[in-house]
Amino acid sequence: MSFESNEMDDIINDFLTEASESLEQLDQKFMDLEKQPNDTALLNDIFRSIHTIKGAAGFLGFQQMVDVTHCTEDVLNKLRKGEMKVTPVIMDTILKSVDLIKLLLNNIKERNGREEDLKPVIALLTDIMEGRFKDDEPKEAAQAGVKTGEAEEEVRQARPDEGAAAAKEQSIRVDIERLDSVLNLAGELVLSRNRLMKLGGKFSDSGQDTELHSHVNEAIAQLDLVTTDLQLAVMKMRMQPIAKVFNKFPRMVRDLARQMEKEVELHISGEETELDKTVIEEIGDPLVHIVRNAIDHGMETPAEREAKGKPRCGRVELAAYQEGRNIVVSVSDDGKGMDPEALKRSAVEKGLIPAEEAEKLSRSDAFNIIFIPGFSTAKAVSSISGRGVGMDVVKTNISRINGTITIESEVGRGTRITFRLPLTLAIIQALTVEAGGEVYGIPLSNVTENIRVTAEEIKTVEGREVINIRDRIYPVVRLGSLVYGKSAADRAEWKYIVIIGIGEKHFGILVDRLHGQEEIVMKSMGEYLKGTEGVAGACITGDGNVILILDMAGLLTSVQRGYVH
Repeated sequence: MSFESNEMDDIINDFLTEASESLEQLDQKFMDLEKQPNDTALLNDIFRSIHTIKGAAGFLGFQQMVDVTHCTEDVLNKLRKGEMKVTPVIMDTILKSVDLIKLLLNNIKERNGREEDLKPVIALLTDIMEGRFKDDEPKEAAQAGVKTGEAEEEVRQARPDEGAAAAKEQSIRVDIERLDSVLNLAGELVLSRNRLMKLGGKFSDSGQDTELHSHVNEAIAQLDLVTTDLQLAVMKMRMQPIAKVFNKFPRMVRDLARQMEKEVELHISGEETELDKTVIEEIGDPLVHIVRNAIDHGMETPAEREAKGKPRCGRVELAAYQEGRNIVVSVSDDGKGMDPEALKRSAVEKGLIPAEEAEKLSRSDAFNIIFIPGFSTAKAVSSISGRGVGMDVVKTNISRINGTITIESEVGRGTRITFRLPLTLAIIQALTVEAGGEVYGIPLSNVTENIRVTAEEIKTVEGREVINIRDRIYPVVRLGSLVYGKSAADRAEWKYIVIIGIGEKHFGILVDRLHGQEEIVMKSMGEYLKGTEGVAGACITGDGNVILILDMAGLLTSVQRGYVH
């Protein structure tokens, strides 16, 4: 059919969005159905969703989708009439048909004109309809389902943005590029607001016409209020529930567990927690890596769990909640756990770290060994793991969005991996500081406290500078030394320590001056300076100067390497 008509394009886009929303919900509904096979209401709900997609596809002329949905509908109809019972093989086949529908939907979205081979899936559905199937090969069926799921994962990011469209009369769909444009304009408005506030302060200091100054201050205050409200409104428009990411995991956990002959139950909480769309897009792949590792490495077989006195069915928990200006996302399991000493030995044997360095690692630092490129505890390479790639990519992706990762684990009891993520990446609160004559920005979400100190209060222990604050020892990194080298001289008697907290890790940054708090619009450094350690981006301050925004995770790495002067 032709895609030239604007009106038809709108109809097709509506179909794509609504069908994607339905399919996203169907994955969870099918997982519920497998646990409650006699739930007639749930079966009817699933049937209506497939029937609706078939009807819309037929109206638009998408014949391949009609063919697949029709066969799937026939199987579901038999199930809801009680003519067949829900079995693992039947469920595997239905899920494969759903994956195929998703693939066809993506082809329509891409308008690539590609046709898929429907025969294998339709043949499986037909065999079920006619009673020609065996329910004694669950592992093989699950493997096929995983492969299909992986193919669907490859096109996940290419799907149309999915907004809440339950009440059409109260909502409209807006292209994400338009939202990005509005956000950029709001950012520029913030910069202009900051500039005016600086100029207003200078005008006040000049001692000129007080009445005029009063009017200027009122106008600036009103602009500040409107700018803040506009910024919050734009940010809210970009916020999406993390359920968009979490919804795919019930299916993935089910397929992986069947493939590996393990019993795993997934528990999800906090799926209503909202994040900026950009952050949502970045955390999907890291979470996939961690959940897969939890099932592959972390979870024992049912027989092993029974031998240890555990329930046969393992438990994986996926949770999200807001903590201040951050969102916390955690993945935990009740599996084997990780032995820090075993991790050290493995890293030394693989030549990833020297034995002397391994001995000095604390328990929490030992867990971070899994993020070293090339490290793996898998005894054999499989389609799931063992190549030593994945966890290093996880850390890279999370660091790229100014997030942090912490690991807690206990042998025999399980592992918890926690992400702390910013609510948004565009407009942030920053503490501006000065070191070596240059001004830098530190994300306020990482700042615990600021303390004025003298040079005598900074001590050296085993070649590293530290400071004792209320009986707690903090390693110290001199910001001026990091930027200008060891030759950077102290030009003032008083200095300031900015205490930085990243998860459970804390350290101090020594700076010359504190300039104050400012709302900034962080910009990318571009391809030329991309990946510069310790630098997250740049911004324009209220006085018109360009400053660098420091990457706290990168500075923490410097501290952990002992790069402290």
